[in-house]
Amino acid sequence: MSERKIIAVVGATGAQGGGLVRAILDDPNGGFTARAITRDPGKDNAKALAGRGADVVKADLDDVDSLRQAFIGAYGAYCLTNFWEHFSAEKEHQQAKNLAQAAKAAGVKHVVWSTLEDTRPLMASDDTRMPMLQGKYRVAHFDAKADADLHFVDLPTTYLITSFYWDNLYAFGLAPKKEEDGTYAWAFPMGDSRLAGIAAEDIGKVAYEIFKAGPVYVGKRVGVASENLTIREMGEKLSRALGIGQIRYDAVDADAYRAPGFPADEMGNMFQVYRDFEKEIIGARSPELTRKLNPAMLTFDQFLAKYKDKIPL
Repeated sequence: MSERKIIAVVGATGAQGGGLVRAILDDPNGGFTARAITRDPGKDNAKALAGRGADVVKADLDDVDSLRQAFIGAYGAYCLTNFWEHFSAEKEHQQAKNLAQAAKAAGVKHVVWSTLEDTRPLMASDDTRMPMLQGKYRVAHFDAKADADLHFVDLPTTYLITSFYWDNLYAFGLAPKKEEDGTYAWAFPMGDSRLAGIAAEDIGKVAYEIFKAGPVYVGKRVGVASENLTIREMGEKLSRALGIGQIRYDAVDADAYRAPGFPADEMGNMFQVYRDFEKEIIGARSPELTRKLNPAMLTFDQFLAKYKDKIPL
């Protein structure tokens, strides 16, 4: 037991981190053990992980020393930040810097950094198709992570480029809404462009396989996705899975979607990037490589079969 390598997992009670911790725990002969890092070890999710054998450790992304202590002795560290906890791109960037500094100080041998691409180079600085947010970002929760990549360049890092969580249907309130006449509808500024998506649990499973592969993916960018589907295709699959009849898709203008202000402006810019730069976004992610790393990866139909009861009607 003591010879197994430790993977320290930031955000262990969340979607990505939780998926990774469970993947490690589900593979007792894989040569690794999970150190679940959380701000609150008293959470039910943290207690559940501890009950399954994870070493639950308290640390805070705003406290470099607590992170260093949590990383000491670990072979690997899964590093991620959560913009949606505080809504500040600058804070997210600083937290990523803290993670990198702590991993370096602790001598971590392999870091997997959960990141996203910088959307700003896709448009000229004077392009007015979408507003700048928080002073200098197009999609703040993408661009801040991309800016933070530079803090990991001196570490043995794999840059894991994630995709749209299908879990957002229930976790972020993006499911179709019931209309007064009993039908269902949803609106996105996506046109007919495809959306690269994945079940959040599968991101953690892919990360585990990257750690298991050793140095193979160090220094590389690995873009993950399960399927690239249009909103209409997603609606058709949702209709069948939920048994609610045809879902009306309103392909709204991005400015109209952004009109309520934050967080609609952040989400509107993100969906507009998915729409206007479909080729670039989808091209940065490989369903083939993702499935090679995680052969049990869920399709959207399989995701709906597993989680349909969580989707509010």
